[in-house]
Amino acid sequence: MSLGMALCGSCEQAGADHPAREPVLVGEVLAGVADAVTHAARSGRAVPDARRPPAATCDGCGASTEWHRTLRGRWVMIEPGELAARVVPAGRRWRIAGDGTAVNLGPAVPSDTCRVSHFDVCPARPEPVGAPVLLALWRGHARRGT
Repeated sequence: MSLGMALCGSCEQAGADHPAREPVLVGEVLAGVADAVTHAARSGRAVPDARRPPAATCDGCGASTEWHRTLRGRWVMIEPGELAARVVPAGRRWRIAGDGTAVNLGPAVPSDTCRVSHFDVCPARPEPVGAPVLLALWRGHARRGT
């Protein structure tokens, strides 16, 4: 079936398994989204900004943190503030992208900064081994009782 537009073969076949389904035009979807955003703005409801997540509190220790979605769609609790990447072990370094997504960094330039997961420094969990800066944060939370 042709939609009367120049589409690639894959797009022409999309939906072939559901012949009774009507095609949805992108313009209609975008118009619906625009209407929803306009309605939310007029009703006084705030549209959440993923780049500035709401403050959160750890259930385990009571520390103030932020939840961020990862590239894989999971959520990670991130400590406030940045650290020098050179003092944080690879695999424990996080960067928050412009859209608010938490990205786990691998190797980093020594002058880079990063953030750390609260799960690595929460005193309700075992103390971190082999990373003095993470241990210092862990002990700081433990002393404050947060």
